[in-house]
Amino acid sequence: MAPKIHSSADARRLARRRLPWMVFDYIDGAAGTETGAARNRAAFDAIDLTPRVLRDVSKRSLSVPLWGKPTKAPFGISPMGMCNLSGPGADLMLARLAAREEVPVGVSTVASTPMEKMIEVAQGHAWFQLYFSGDGTGTFKLVERAKAAGYETIVLTVDVAEVGRRPRELRHGFTMPFKIGVKQFIDFALHPQWSISSLIAGKPQMANFLMDGYDFDRTESRAKADFETLKRLRAMWPGKLVVKGVLDVDDARMLKAEGVDAIQVSSHGSRQLDSAPPPILKLAEIREALGADYPLFYDTGLRGGEDIVKAYRQGANFTFFGRVLQFAIAAGGEEGLRQLWDVLKSETSITLAQVGETRL
Repeated sequence: MAPKIHSSADARRLARRRLPWMVFDYIDGAAGTETGAARNRAAFDAIDLTPRVLRDVSKRSLSVPLWGKPTKAPFGISPMGMCNLSGPGADLMLARLAAREEVPVGVSTVASTPMEKMIEVAQGHAWFQLYFSGDGTGTFKLVERAKAAGYETIVLTVDVAEVGRRPRELRHGFTMPFKIGVKQFIDFALHPQWSISSLIAGKPQMANFLMDGYDFDRTESRAKADFETLKRLRAMWPGKLVVKGVLDVDDARMLKAEGVDAIQVSSHGSRQLDSAPPPILKLAEIREALGADYPLFYDTGLRGGEDIVKAYRQGANFTFFGRVLQFAIAAGGEEGLRQLWDVLKSETSITLAQVGETRL
């Protein structure tokens, strides 16, 4: 029986107890001294929501339009690498959730499950997240593969010119694929529930690179990507193109001018640049610069329903949860994920009622 989860903090606390230290710190960790993550949280906490009274808020809806279609929740699932580390089959749990809630699940370039299987299980509710790396040869092979698999949206992540240094995972010797030494062996032995279930399921792999002509190196430089790269991608991709990892207003204006369909304001969960400004504050600036009608998405630092309402008030058209969903899986498997998702929807709905609104 899955433990009762009442908040994302519950999910994180339980996950910390159940996951090997190496895996927990890979999921939870942020760049540098992690002050960036703390400042983003502080920025969220500093945003007030003023209660309004004596308004009929008895009939509330969490549905929002996304590419012209209604969703059942005002948030989706961020692309996250190697999700199956949080629990065997985690990727497919997220895909099933996306299908049920009619929201997008981001399928990471470094997902543990092939992109073809993910979009099938998600019943089409999947966006492929793309990293540019090396000279781009393998990158554009992945684009063609996504097109053949039926993806209609690609999310180009642009805030990883080089992989950020995250000391917590480095201290544990975290690498992809895994290299097991004495330290890691002891860590796994002290967390037998996770270790046995993972052993039975098989070691998580970066499934999208199990193809001819592509050897992926997580640490390979991604620094060659530029606006010419974007133009090439725009020319070859007929569907929706989202650019994720934008915090600068001038960058946002240039991306809009290049025909990008939406921008995702994000600091990569504070995992890249410790000194990055709080994305929740940059969201409002970019909204003002691009006008009311341009699609803006948001991730980074979301922990509950009040955060969702704050993000929409700052100008988001849609939002995405990330690591808290992995914590829920680590805490209670698919049932834990369902519990937390329901909590997040309930928190959002209650917050709407408190501030006198019926829709986001």
